[in-house]
Amino acid sequence: MKDTANTDDKWEIIGESDKILETKKIIEQIASADISVLIVGESGTGKEMVAKAIHQKSRRKDNTIVSVNCGAIPEGILESELFGHEKGAFTGAVGKRKGYFEIADGGTIFLDEIGEMSLYTQVKFLRVLEGREFIRVGGTEAVKVNTRIIASTNKNLEVAVEKGEFRKDLYYRLKAVTINVPPLRERTEDIEMLANVFLKDFSKKMKMPFKGISPDAIYVLKEYSWPGNIRELKNLIESIAVLNKGEVIKVSNLPENLREHSEFDRTLPVPLKMSPEQAERELIYRTLLVLGSELSEVKRLLVESIKGESKYIDDEKLKYKTDILEEIPFRENDDINEVSLKDNERELIIKALTRNKGNRKRAAKDLGISERTLYRKIKQLNL
Repeated sequence: MKDTANTDDKWEIIGESDKILETKKIIEQIASADISVLIVGESGTGKEMVAKAIHQKSRRKDNTIVSVNCGAIPEGILESELFGHEKGAFTGAVGKRKGYFEIADGGTIFLDEIGEMSLYTQVKFLRVLEGREFIRVGGTEAVKVNTRIIASTNKNLEVAVEKGEFRKDLYYRLKAVTINVPPLRERTEDIEMLANVFLKDFSKKMKMPFKGISPDAIYVLKEYSWPGNIRELKNLIESIAVLNKGEVIKVSNLPENLREHSEFDRTLPVPLKMSPEQAERELIYRTLLVLGSELSEVKRLLVESIKGESKYIDDEKLKYKTDILEEIPFRENDDINEVSLKDNERELIIKALTRNKGNRKRAAKDLGISERTLYRKIKQLNL
């Protein structure tokens, strides 16, 4: 349990991706409403930071916010921890003790991993949620509190309800206002900002020079899937900073599993069981895609492939969408010698980036190239 009174605005959500901007917007809308909130997201995505941001922007910001991890407290004592107990309520209860709800009176209580709460405790929690009152363990009188409730979970509570592991009435009472915190792999645009903030803060704390992270290292960080989300990124940056003694973090400083994850196959395999003409055509086609060559030729070959006129192009590997093609004008009479390769390459990349709202990983996938190649092309074309 963490008991903290916040008097400054230090719970800022880091990031400028579309999903994080939407999360910030919701926080601004509900912070002053003084209603209960359910925060949903994978482990390590920053659900507690969202809860603290809501508290900090609310009218309760000058009072206490109490964070309780429901999964870390044994079920036998969770009720006493939350609601308190009277003297003699059980062996060892030598005096009356306030629970977390009373400690947070006038402020906010954040119940992390609410899905781990037992059905028995859920019944009592529902009473607090609806009437802001409860009875201490071993007590007989109702205790009223003015506490805002924010809960979070990394579980699918709807599935838990179907399995009988979570009360339906409590679930619907909580889900009225829900904030979905995106995993880090869905907001890769924020990785550079997050990594630099973590490095700068840690450097200041450890009194080390802050020299930043190289562009190539940032690229590798963006390629990784981050199963541990922001928590994993923060721990990684801090551990590298210690070992690197304040120098610029380079690709060589990153763990091997991250470096391997970002590698891609640069070879063009020779297709088997094809005639020489067919093999030649496929290799030419793939080369045109990688180099971003003449758009009308690329479109014609892709359309043929999708319509089934070419059976030896591997659609699954190319992963190109026909709806992207419809956005590119098809010029029947274009002379490839009169068309600027660089201009068409720029046009293709811009369309892919625009369609994917600037997400380079998805744009690269649409283009049929690696994100590293796309990153290099963007720099070369000054996009």
